[in-house]
Amino acid sequence: MDADAKTMSTEAPRQRPRTRRPGVEPGRPVLSVRTVRASDMPAVVALDATVTGLHKAAYWQRVFRRYGNHGQGQRHFLVATLDEQVCGFVIGEVRDWEFGAPPCGWLFAIDVMPSARQLGVGARLLAELVQRFRREGVSTLRTMTASGNSLIQSFFRSQGMRAGHLLPLEMDIGHVVPTPNADTQEDQVT
Repeated sequence: MDADAKTMSTEAPRQRPRTRRPGVEPGRPVLSVRTVRASDMPAVVALDATVTGLHKAAYWQRVFRRYGNHGQGQRHFLVATLDEQVCGFVIGEVRDWEFGAPPCGWLFAIDVMPSARQLGVGARLLAELVQRFRREGVSTLRTMTASGNSLIQSFFRSQGMRAGHLLPLEMDIGHVVPTPNADTQEDQVT
């Protein structure tokens, strides 16, 4: 067939395949991690309430003021999105010389919407936080978990974390109740 015959063909022109992001399968949600935005906070509050059963909007606004504003140096508040919907978050910062240890990264909070678990969201959030800590020159990541939270402990172990050299200690100091008699300066402890 010569060039003129090709141009006179009655066949419909072939459509070029859509370009995709490398490594993204068609129909699979796109996972990304970025710094939190103020507009993400309702989704963060809702995610936390889904997991904890408590609606703590005022608490999360304080956290955003401290950690959210584009990292504020060595502080990081990141969100994971699946198709641009917040499905997880992680919060951490570099702390210097606490407990006699050289500067290291501390992870304070990480959570993933239950419907997005097993999709690599938590691992991706942790990996991004680790990268940011490495850029700041630290080589150790620390966190603490509740002793009965086997889900998060399993996740951390699957990511290579293990027990460290610090031992958390605590003491119940009770709840201080004001005395009914204003003449006495002593507080009652319950």
